[in-house]
Amino acid sequence: MNIVHVFPVFYLILAFSHSVYGLIDGLYCGKDNCYEVLGVNRESTKAEIAKMYRQLAKKHHPDMHKTAEAKKEAEVAFTLIVTAYEVLKDDESRKDYDYMLDNPDKVYGHYYRYYRRRMSPKVDARIVIAVSITVISVIQYLGAWSRYKSAINYLITVPKYRMKAMEIAKQENLLALNKKRDKRSKEQVKEEAEAILKKILEERMDIRGGYSKPTILDVLWVQLICLPYTITKYIFWNMRWYWKFIILKQEYGEEEKLYLIRKHLQCSLTQWDAIPDDEKEECFERNLWIKENFLKWKQEKEDELKAKYAENARYKNTRRMMKNQGHRQITFDD
Repeated sequence: MNIVHVFPVFYLILAFSHSVYGLIDGLYCGKDNCYEVLGVNRESTKAEIAKMYRQLAKKHHPDMHKTAEAKKEAEVAFTLIVTAYEVLKDDESRKDYDYMLDNPDKVYGHYYRYYRRRMSPKVDARIVIAVSITVISVIQYLGAWSRYKSAINYLITVPKYRMKAMEIAKQENLLALNKKRDKRSKEQVKEEAEAILKKILEERMDIRGGYSKPTILDVLWVQLICLPYTITKYIFWNMRWYWKFIILKQEYGEEEKLYLIRKHLQCSLTQWDAIPDDEKEECFERNLWIKENFLKWKQEKEDELKAKYAENARYKNTRRMMKNQGHRQITFDD
């Protein structure tokens, strides 16, 4: 091989080896060792590092020098001292720097760790979590109000509820007071009358479920704050149930019967409140808190529903069509 070509390659390898096994320029303290800059070693504590930093910073601060040349030299030294302290005062940054000193050959890994730490936002995770929960709570609360307003706007269009609101407004003379106000257009009078009716619905209507009037207790922040109480209450309730009805074999009270009925029906308290009173009475009269009675009642309801559908003309036609053509497949010939 020609020696003219070998020598440049050897020179490049030598130069690369020097950059790999030495300190990397542009990272941390560059070609200088951060520990040596502050006059400490790798066993030094954070308190010792801070003490040396204060001494050196005071000594090399540009304001401590008079001539322009001395100030310029001091500024370079002061900047290096500050950089070294920033690297060593943070545990994670110091850990990355020690890793670079111990593994000088892993150049690309050092660049990644250095710039990842510099570019990533230094924000406390607790602040991020708190802000996220706050945003979710605000959106949750505003969304609940939006759904509630939508429900009121819908109810005001239903003749049954609108007439009821009109009767209440007339009884309380609210619309008459509204008409006595002068200097308003018909549109304004109409809008104010509509607002009065909506207000009556808001005060008198008990809207439940997903469109119920929102309260501060429903938002995520309050639920998280009350979570320890909720968990404690849940544990106590289960312990009480186990002691009274499993060990002591006591009879169920009204509250326990209601809980078992709702459990069998798989409905929440809000859904239970929406059930008509006569159906609720039937549940208690049929002793549906007992599993066997509930299964029997459920089968009766299913049989009644099937019989009702069987007598329905539309259902008969659908069933007849499915019987005659239900197994027919659609093909390209169709």
